[in-house]
Amino acid sequence: MPASPSTARAINDRLALRLLQSEGPLTAGQLKELTGLSRPSVADLVERLTAQGLIEVVGEAGARRRGPNAKLHGIVSGLAHLAALDVRTEGVTLTVADLVGTVLAEASAPIGDEEGTGPAVERAVALVERTAKEAGAEPLHTVGIGAPGLIDPVTGELRDSSGLPEWHRRLVAALHERLPARVLVENETNLAALAEQRDGAARDRDTFALLWLGHGIGAAVVLDGVLRRGASGGTGEIGFLPVPGTAGLPSATGCDGGFHSLAGSAAIAELARAHGLVAPTSAPGEPAAAALVREAVRAEPGTPAARFLDALADRLVLGAASVVAVLDPGCLVLGGEVGRAGGDRLATRVATRLAAMSPLPTEVRAGALGGAAVLRGALLIARDGAQDDLFAPTDR
Repeated sequence: MPASPSTARAINDRLALRLLQSEGPLTAGQLKELTGLSRPSVADLVERLTAQGLIEVVGEAGARRRGPNAKLHGIVSGLAHLAALDVRTEGVTLTVADLVGTVLAEASAPIGDEEGTGPAVERAVALVERTAKEAGAEPLHTVGIGAPGLIDPVTGELRDSSGLPEWHRRLVAALHERLPARVLVENETNLAALAEQRDGAARDRDTFALLWLGHGIGAAVVLDGVLRRGASGGTGEIGFLPVPGTAGLPSATGCDGGFHSLAGSAAIAELARAHGLVAPTSAPGEPAAAALVREAVRAEPGTPAARFLDALADRLVLGAASVVAVLDPGCLVLGGEVGRAGGDRLATRVATRLAAMSPLPTEVRAGALGGAAVLRGALLIARDGAQDDLFAPTDR
C-alpha cells in the first residue's frame, strides 16, 4: 500500500536528519541530490524541520556563493547534551558533548582497588555531574557507558561477572537514580567495533570481526552491518577460548588457561621479557604491552624485538584463526591499545600466519582508534539514542 502523505513526510524528514548527522551541514541542493526528492519537497522539508527546532542555518557553502541555495543547514547541536563513559577496573574516563557529538569537556578519575564500592560509585557519579555542569551541559539527555563484562541482551544491564569490581554494576544504577537522563550500557569491545566501523579501520566493511588487544582480550562481531551480541550477550568472549600453548584449560569462572593466558597484556609483557625486552614508560592507563609492542615495531629484522613481534603474531593467530573459521568475516581488525601500537607490521605478520592456517581469505587491519575507541563508541550510542528520541516522527 502506498504511504500516506504524513507517513511519506516523516520518512523524508528522518532521511534528511540522518544525512545531516552523517554528512554534516548540507545545502538544500545537496539534500535534493542525496535524497532524490524534488526541489519543492526539499524546501518543505527544510521549513518543517526548522519550525520544529531540529535544524538551523549554520553557515554558507563557499565564499562566493550567496542566497537561499547557499545556506548550510545543520542539526541544532544544543538541542540536547550527552555524556560518554569508559569504565575500566582502574577508573573512569568521561566525555561531555552536544547532540552532533562535538566534545564540550573531558575528565577522568582514578579509582583504586582499595576504594570501597560506595565511595567509588560516588566519585564516578560526581565526576559526571560536575563535568556536565562546568560545560553548561545540564541536564544530560543520554549517557552512553562502555564497560567490561556481559550486557544482558534483554534488560540492557551489566551482568554480574567474576573478576570485575562491584562498583561497575552499582554505577549504572546510581546514574539512573541521580540523572534525568537515559542511560545506555554496552560491552567495551562492542563499542570499539562500532567506533572502528564509523570512524576507524572498518569504515568500508559491513561484515568484520574486531580482536580487542588491551589489558584483556576480547572480540566483537559485526555481520551485515549488525552488531551481534549472542543469546546471553557473550559473543566474542574469546579470552575463554581453549588454545594450544597454555598451561591448562579455562573454566566457567576464569579465563586462565584460555586465549587470555597468551594474549592479555600481562602475558605479552612476559613474552617480551623472555626475549630480553624491558618495558618502556607507558602512557597513563595504557597497558604495558602496548609500549613494548610500539617499541618492537621500530626494530630491525633479526633483532630480539623483531623476534618478539613474530612470537606475538604466532600467539594472536591462534585466536584469530578460530574466529575466522567460525564466522568467515573477511576482515579482522586488531583493536585496542596493543593492536594500534602494532600497526601494519603486526597486522601483516598475523595475516601471513592466518593465510597459512585458514583457507578463508581474510584481510587483517590495524585498528585506527586504539583504546580511545571505547569512549568514542559510547558517545556514538549516546548520540544515536538521543537522536532516535528527538527525531521520532510526530503527528502532522
